[in-house]
Amino acid sequence: MSAFHAYDIRGVWGADLDADLAYRVGRHLPGLLGARAVLLGRDARRTSPEAAEALARGVTESGVDVDDIGVCTTPMTYFFTGERGYKAAAMVTASHNPKEYNGIKISREGALPVGGDSGLKTLEALVAGPLPPPAAKRGSVRRLDVLGDYLAFHRSFLPDLSGLRIVFDGSDGVGPLVAKPLYASCGAEAFWINDVPNGDFPHHEPNPLLASAREQLASAVRERGADLGVLFDGDADRVAFVDETGAFVRPDLVTAFLAEPFLAREPGAAVLCDVRTSRSVTERIAALGGVPHLWKVGHAFAKVKLRELRAVVGGELAGHYYFRDFHNCDSAMLCASIALGRFAEAKRRGVPLSELVRRLDKYAGSGEINKLVADKPAAVAAVADWIRRGPAPDRVLDFDGIRADWPDRWVNVRISNTEPYLRIVAEAETPEKLSALLAEVGAVTAPFETK
Repeated sequence: MSAFHAYDIRGVWGADLDADLAYRVGRHLPGLLGARAVLLGRDARRTSPEAAEALARGVTESGVDVDDIGVCTTPMTYFFTGERGYKAAAMVTASHNPKEYNGIKISREGALPVGGDSGLKTLEALVAGPLPPPAAKRGSVRRLDVLGDYLAFHRSFLPDLSGLRIVFDGSDGVGPLVAKPLYASCGAEAFWINDVPNGDFPHHEPNPLLASAREQLASAVRERGADLGVLFDGDADRVAFVDETGAFVRPDLVTAFLAEPFLAREPGAAVLCDVRTSRSVTERIAALGGVPHLWKVGHAFAKVKLRELRAVVGGELAGHYYFRDFHNCDSAMLCASIALGRFAEAKRRGVPLSELVRRLDKYAGSGEINKLVADKPAAVAAVADWIRRGPAPDRVLDFDGIRADWPDRWVNVRISNTEPYLRIVAEAETPEKLSALLAEVGAVTAPFETK
């Protein structure tokens, strides 16, 4: 089934998935995870009520209750799954995808993700098979209001943001449902755009990695003379920042800012970074007394590894940030609060965000380059062979594509788990060395590329 991916269920509504699939997921989910009740949330997409109703009907017909928290952010389902001991939770969302998409993110006991290797493939097979008879006694749907408890948790992490002028962009998603009351009394002067949930996403796509999605925020920051801008994605599990000039703050760099207060309290703690992370970040973490660990891209992998390492915090180039204090899950809101606290402290010292970034980011980086290729595994294998035939790297990591580090440069080539791309990220000491590295890698992947 095309809607089942490595991390979640997602696709174009009416083509890749529909209400019948959501219903079938609901019928099988409680048995798969041994749940007596399933926590259910949904984003503000036009099709989310239909999908959530179908999923809830499937759960109740299996004889299990549904605790419905209604329209919410994805991290809210993670938090309450862990906080209240649910064995199964489902969030109806397509996260940052365009309006025609929808999907389901599933969590199990302890807010652990259900991914391809942790139950999602089994669920896919069950959904494709026959339905069991409905339970003799149907479950019920209970509506829960959890926003107050959720805000109370986040307020315990909210620092003094006095003196900051911030523009928030809600991307017409569900983030402002939490962020507006949270930051209403933080001491900062806050301005809001696109803060009413609208599943048509009329202002821009709800994907903070798209330059086109950041243009409106960047303009608003400059027009208002703000210190920075904050951009949430559609379901508020990701967050991105722009500085006072409107320039994008690369998300992996934010991980270094987040690590500072945690490592000040817990020297020697682990910090999780995805395999695409800049050497500037890992060097900074080490300088702060932390232990940086590179790992696979994707929340289904990061949450498990964070637990294994007992890491205090983790971050990804995609703008997901994970916290031990948040049941080892990603929280855009917790990231925003902690990062804004760091930026407020810097402003009080007379240091703008652009200068903080300049001091941290020491290398020439490519950003993520996406290439359509006919045979992605063969392309990665060709890059691995090129690495073996060249100057010996200091380190080779092969758990997510391949990453090779030399003293003055590194490159990672991996297969996307969510889109039909080969993804390339590279970094070097100088722009000239970066260009040379990209040219060499490009020559290796060129025979596999499609127009």
